[in-house]
Amino acid sequence: MTIEEYFKTQSAHEKESSKRKILGKFSVILCLFIFIFSLYNILKWFSDNSKIQQISKEIDKNINASSSKEEGELINQPHDKNSNYYYYASFPFFEVSFSILKSQNSDVVGFIKVKNTNINYPIVQTNDNSYYLDHAFDKKKNDAGWIFMDYRSDIDNLNDNTVIYGHARLDGSMFGSLKNTLSSTWQDNRDNYVVFISTPKENMIFQIFSIYTIKSESYYITPNFSSVKKKQIWLDTIKKRNVSPINTEVDTNDKILTLSTCQNNQGGRIVVHAKLIKKQTR
Repeated sequence: MTIEEYFKTQSAHEKESSKRKILGKFSVILCLFIFIFSLYNILKWFSDNSKIQQISKEIDKNINASSSKEEGELINQPHDKNSNYYYYASFPFFEVSFSILKSQNSDVVGFIKVKNTNINYPIVQTNDNSYYLDHAFDKKKNDAGWIFMDYRSDIDNLNDNTVIYGHARLDGSMFGSLKNTLSSTWQDNRDNYVVFISTPKENMIFQIFSIYTIKSESYYITPNFSSVKKKQIWLDTIKKRNVSPINTEVDTNDKILTLSTCQNNQGGRIVVHAKLIKKQTR
C-alpha cells in the first residue's frame, strides 16, 4: 500500500467514524425527545383525568338524583302484549335537578344514565361537534372532553335519530365504559337494556335494541330521513348489526337514541341504539 492509499483509507475511516458519532448523537437526542414527549402526555392524561374526577364528584353532589315511579306516557306501544317492551316500560324514571347544573354550564340539555356502566353525566350541546371533544364540563381545555349531543339534535323535539357522543377514556370515564355493553356478562342481564335520560322538561326511558362495533362512518348517525322507506332501510341495517342476544321490535314510528364512542385508534366505533318507550313531563 502506498502512502497516498494509506492516508485515503485513514480518511475514509475517520469520515465513517464521524458519521457514526453524529448518528449516535442524533439517536440519543431523538430518544430523549420521544421520552419527554411521552412523559408529558402521560402526565397530562393523569392531570386531565384528575380534573374530570373532581368535576364529576361535584356534579354528583348537586344533581339530587332520584327514581320517579309516577306514571308516564307509553310511546309507540307494540300490539303484542308479551313484548319485552312492557317489561322495560315498567321501570321507574331517573330524575335529576338541573338548577345548579345549568348555572354551572348553560350548555346543559340533559342527563344520561346507563345501567352497569359508569355513564352518569350531564349532557351538553353547542353549535358544533368539536368543542366538547377537548373541553370539560367547566369549559376548560381537557382532552377527556365531555358527553355531548350532536348539534343537529333537539332534546325537546326528538329527531328520527338523536345522537350522543363521548370519548372512550381508559379509566372508564365519559363513554369509556360503553364497552361493557359488548361483554356477555352485561348482555346476559336483561335489566341492563335501558338508557335513562332526564331533561329540564321531561324524563325518558329508552330500550336498547342494537349493540355493535363498526369502522367510522356517518350512516349510523344520520339525524333525520327524507322518507319512511329510507328510515326503514336504516333501521333494518342497524338492527342486523346487533351482536347482543336481545330481540326487540323497532319500526319507523320509533324515536331512536344513538350512543357513539371510539373503540380503537384505527377509527373503530362502539355503537348502542335504543328506542323511546316512555316519557314523563316534569
